[in-house]
This record gives sequence, C-alpha cells and structure tokens, in this order.
Amino acid sequence: MIPAPTPENEAGRIAALYLLLLLDTPREERFDRIVEFAAREFDVPIALISLIDSERQWFKAAVGLGDVCETGRDISFCGHAIMRSDIMVVPDALADTRFSDNPLVSGAPHIRFYAGAPLILRNGYALGTLCLIDTRPRRLDDVEMAIFSTLRGLLMQELEGEHA
Repeated sequence: MIPAPTPENEAGRIAALYLLLLLDTPREERFDRIVEFAAREFDVPIALISLIDSERQWFKAAVGLGDVCETGRDISFCGHAIMRSDIMVVPDALADTRFSDNPLVSGAPHIRFYAGAPLILRNGYALGTLCLIDTRPRRLDDVEMAIFSTLRGLLMQELEGEHA
C-alpha cells in the first residue's frame, strides 16, 4: 500500500475545510440525495461525499457503509484523489500497487473499483471527493464520466453556494 502524499497547500486546505463548518455535522438531505442518486445511476453499492482532514476521511453523506462515518486518511483512496484535479479512476484495486494490500481492499468493504471526483473550491483547495465504490472491477465510459463530472459540479455549487 502506498499512502497518499500530503498536498503542498495542506495548511490552507485544512483551514478552508474547517471554514465550511461541515465536519462532524448531522446528515443533510441535500447531500444524501446526491449520493443516493450516484449509487443508483452508476449501479454501485457505495457512494460517498468524503471530506479529508489531517488524520481522517469523514463521510458527510454515505450510501452502503452502514454506520461507518470515517476511516483513517492513511488508508483512504480519496487522499490520493485530492492530489489531482481530474477524476481518479481505479478499475481494479487489486491490480494497482497503491491499493492492492490496502485493508479496505483485503477486508470490508472489499473495494475493487473506485472513482473519486475531487471537490475543489474556487480558491484551489481540494476538500475531499465525491466517490463511487464497487466490489467488482469495472470502468466508466465517456458518458458516465460526463455524468459524474456534472454531479460533482452540482455538489460544488451546493458546497460553495452558502460560503462564496
């Protein structure tokens, strides 16, 4: 397993995340609807809005994880995804050296496929991801990538609308 690197702008990124006042807040229908739609549209058992703070990834909204509301940042796929501006797709985590021995792959929830769309504020800080997870290898075609990108855009409007 290869832990995700830390962004160069980490201090500012964490400050921007805390300014949104979302961490450790109750569920909100506006975010729940997005992950519910994503899970149905992409036919995946798990869809998440994941926010990455200094030590963990915390799920603002989640489908398919039961009562789990966070995992360690050190084992997160999303920690890798926030290092880029485009959508990160891992077709088969067992075939990817970054994740093949990750406990989230070898154990529950048995991740094989991951797609993470970084949630990047207008000021350039990546807060976390909108992500899709499946227990079987797969890919997203061009139309699915376009839909996923649009869904990320709608989520960003929701996140920045109140804090712009």
